[in-house]
Amino acid sequence: MRTLARVLVLLLVATVSLQLFFVARVALMRWVDPQSTTFQRSEWWRLQRERGARLEWHQQWVDGGRIAEPLKRAVIASEDAGFVEHSGVEWDAIERAWERNQQRQAVHERRAATPGARQRPPKLVGGSTITQQLAKNLFLSGERTLARKAQEVVLTWTLEALLGKRRILEIYLNSVEWGEGVFGAQAAALHYHRVDASRLGPQAAAHLAVLLPAPKRFERHPGSPYVSGRTATIAARMDDVELP
Repeated sequence: MRTLARVLVLLLVATVSLQLFFVARVALMRWVDPQSTTFQRSEWWRLQRERGARLEWHQQWVDGGRIAEPLKRAVIASEDAGFVEHSGVEWDAIERAWERNQQRQAVHERRAATPGARQRPPKLVGGSTITQQLAKNLFLSGERTLARKAQEVVLTWTLEALLGKRRILEIYLNSVEWGEGVFGAQAAALHYHRVDASRLGPQAAAHLAVLLPAPKRFERHPGSPYVSGRTATIAARMDDVELP
């Protein structure tokens, strides 16, 4: 029993220490721009192994004031329409995403039971807000476990409490992936539209926002009918978006 008690105490101390470390890191981001995220470092190592000296990496931090307002509106309209209203987590969206994923998994399992059937794993959808996406990209791995999701929620509330919406959006737009080795609004604007992030118009901004859910896939076909149609939808919603 003593050994068990010591193990539990050590686990508690380790957990508290980790949370304090995260709090300190987030608090520092009020004034210091993060140089990289956990997701970016993971991608860098992957590309380094695959491409070596041929690795291309594009990222340049720009202040929030140098990112065109249409891009901010487009990203919120596409990724998180309630961004300025919620406290970081939208439980209803998470529940809806969970139900859709359960349905897709059930369909996949029924089809997989057919003799000779070959299928890809079902495409899972997420109910994450912009703040949750930032929390995951900054600090966490991509595994789908209950413990990781719980840590993501704690980090999300920490970001909301210590940084505020405007700073969260600024960090998100400077660190999110927009293609293989393409990170941040400035790199994306130059890569896809050959303009500075401050000069993006509504149509170009809506196009970039549409790429975010699957940038590596959409990068291969940035002008596909789906992307074009979705771009028009996002462009029509942008004027209704409230900015932080």
